[in-house]
Amino acid sequence: MAGRRSGRADGAAPGRRARARETAPADAHGADLAAARARIDHIDQTIQELIAERARWAQQVGRAKGPLKPALDYYRPEREAQVLRRVVDRNEGPLSDEVLVRLFREIMSACLAQQEPLRIGYLGPEGTFSQQAVFKHFGHSAHGMPLSSLEEVFEEVESGNADFGVVPVENSGQGTIQSTLDMFLSSPLKICGEVELRVHQYLLSRTGRLEDVERVFAHPQSLGQCQSWLRQNLPRAERIPLVSNAEAARRVRLADDAAAIAGQSAAHVYGLKVVAGPIEDRPDNTTRFLVIGRALLPPSGNDRTSLLVYVRDEPGALYNVLRPLAEHGLSMNRIESRPAHQGLWRYAFFIDFGGHVDDAPVRAALAEIERAASEVRVLGSYPCAVL
Repeated sequence: MAGRRSGRADGAAPGRRARARETAPADAHGADLAAARARIDHIDQTIQELIAERARWAQQVGRAKGPLKPALDYYRPEREAQVLRRVVDRNEGPLSDEVLVRLFREIMSACLAQQEPLRIGYLGPEGTFSQQAVFKHFGHSAHGMPLSSLEEVFEEVESGNADFGVVPVENSGQGTIQSTLDMFLSSPLKICGEVELRVHQYLLSRTGRLEDVERVFAHPQSLGQCQSWLRQNLPRAERIPLVSNAEAARRVRLADDAAAIAGQSAAHVYGLKVVAGPIEDRPDNTTRFLVIGRALLPPSGNDRTSLLVYVRDEPGALYNVLRPLAEHGLSMNRIESRPAHQGLWRYAFFIDFGGHVDDAPVRAALAEIERAASEVRVLGSYPCAVL
């Protein structure tokens, strides 16, 4: 009897006590989950209030500059680059640098677009890698203007119909895009920034079946980036180059025997199925884009300068142009030659190196280069790409 009374001293049967022990951890877990969600809700509210406060201060910056002006008058690429570098420097995880830079880019883009979004020309139609580069550099609040050719991108920026343009200039596997360089031979535009975009290529078609593909449409660069895959998987398919991958996707949406090489976003834009991908031959496939505008920029602290140099027809001409860079401690990143369009067998050199034209070593080197060359044009001094 005593044993039975002691067993019920807590007012619960043994079976009920066991059930209570089984459910207690779940109840505690539920309480912890509720507390975590409440904390997240509070943080979300705080983030939203801080973003609104940032937007109000962005408006204050605009008012401090005088009467209401277009977004172009408020846009400071060198300032944005400095902000994003500080984001990377402060980051201690768990989010990656790339994720945080993308988030802050979108916040800055939305704040800038409160009055009027920036107008950005790019090689269209929608769904191109150039459009992805626009979003990466300017955020989704900018107004993208898809254009039919690189020439039209330059023309729209020159005329003022577009505030900036984004054009591809080189690929890590296929090298320089010569048509972009050639535009600078006659254009007065300046380079205002650069974007490095990891490029993943996909084979897209209407049916989604590899065995249906007899023709492959793509930009010539993309065909080159995927040539090994095409050789192994579609050796008999005809390869047809087009002005852009998005144009390729647009064409194949009505053809069961054709496929396009393009980014995954083009599949969503044009209602295509992914046949295979990524199919690029190099896993580090990256394309560098230039941001073109109408003015030189102030220094950001980590900049690159691009020159267009016409050399004299004499022994040691190129050496005399490059020597000042080494003597003043400037690291050359790239050199390309193109026909100068100023006479038979005359060539112009495109040279990139670290530094800004306002830096003393760059000024000194430029003075010597100008004495050694027949003509020198500063195409731009601009922030290096942030991720």
